[in-house]
Amino acid sequence: MHHIQYQKNELMVEGVAVADLVKRHGSPLYIYSAQTLIDHYQSLSQSMSPVDHRIHYAVKANSNLAVLKTLAKQGSQFDIVSAGELTRVLRAGGKAEHCTFAGVGKTDAEIEFALKEGIYSFIVESESELSRIDLIAKKLKVQAPVALRVNPNVDAGTHAKITTGTYDNKFGVNYEFVRGIYERAARKPNLWLRGIHIHIGSQITKAKPFQEAVRKMLPLVQELKDQFHIEFFDIGGGIGVVYDPALESGKASWWKKQKKPPLTPQLYADKLLPHLKKLKMTILLEPGRFLSANAGILVAQVIDVKEALSKRFVIVDAAMNDLARPSMYEAYHEIIPFKKSRAQLVSTDVVGPVCESGDTFCKNRPLPPVQQGDLVALMSAGAYGFTMAGNYNTRPMPAEILVKGTKARCVRKRQSLDDLLELETA
Repeated sequence: MHHIQYQKNELMVEGVAVADLVKRHGSPLYIYSAQTLIDHYQSLSQSMSPVDHRIHYAVKANSNLAVLKTLAKQGSQFDIVSAGELTRVLRAGGKAEHCTFAGVGKTDAEIEFALKEGIYSFIVESESELSRIDLIAKKLKVQAPVALRVNPNVDAGTHAKITTGTYDNKFGVNYEFVRGIYERAARKPNLWLRGIHIHIGSQITKAKPFQEAVRKMLPLVQELKDQFHIEFFDIGGGIGVVYDPALESGKASWWKKQKKPPLTPQLYADKLLPHLKKLKMTILLEPGRFLSANAGILVAQVIDVKEALSKRFVIVDAAMNDLARPSMYEAYHEIIPFKKSRAQLVSTDVVGPVCESGDTFCKNRPLPPVQQGDLVALMSAGAYGFTMAGNYNTRPMPAEILVKGTKARCVRKRQSLDDLLELETA
């Protein structure tokens, strides 16, 4: 469900025409729908309403200040992985006491900053990190709230680069070590054992891996609650989204083989709530992609159309450094023209101008024919789009626009070459 669709054959984000935004702000251009963010937040929160829960939006998915403020107004709290992300939350009107701080490489300076700001809890990745947090808390004469990230050794069945819950991954503490670590940590007066955490991966499109991980954790969580009075169980994020609408409609052969609907918040909740209700604890969730992916698009303009012996290349002004997912993960993004077309589809490679063969958004995909100057939209680009962008080939970063109803505002101006070079000296 999103508010980016054709109206009278012209692509619109809510009540604003994409073509008009490009005229005003140029291309490539990121555009986000505020109402889609709100709808997704509310649907997930409603599905989890039978238990006491907190939604901690994963800032890494899309960290634009206006996106964070939109979600904060809905009651969202935040999952952060750096002092920079905490600073963004604070600038957007959020509070440190509404943030969990995850990540395997927290520096001492970041830990101290978060403690001084009053972080809700650290998500701790190792016993050595616990010791560092304890020492810093002792120096500051405070108690540090902590929750150990447990690696339950559950394969999420997702892409290898975004699986995080097996013993081959760098994240978390092995399930078998957890009891001993909590017992030792309980003897440190500057640590507050506040909760426990799991996160098994990203873009998970079936409920079964979540169910398996929660079911495996239940006895351990109950034991820690009884012994150490922990308050919360953080079940992480990872709910997948539909990138290819053919899968959602059942047209694609892969989806037909599955004979199951896409994972929805309600289906997710229906599978997990029977287990979570037993704990009578606060349940934390860390959605990122689910809230923001389908709320955003990356608009690009066609620079050239190149006919080769066996290929048709559509070269656009967006590149792999604007949207890395296709080149990094072989990820699918639907690509559509800004005007709805009924023309015969043509096998097409859509590529960017960067000097890398991997600078490709799709290969041999049947698409409507386009010509120089036309606009195309790369759909579902609201998560891990701009946040993973860079300046390779000295390419300035795109602008970001937030649309709400019939109003649009620039929430990050386009980077200029002067901006890009400002910190360098010759």
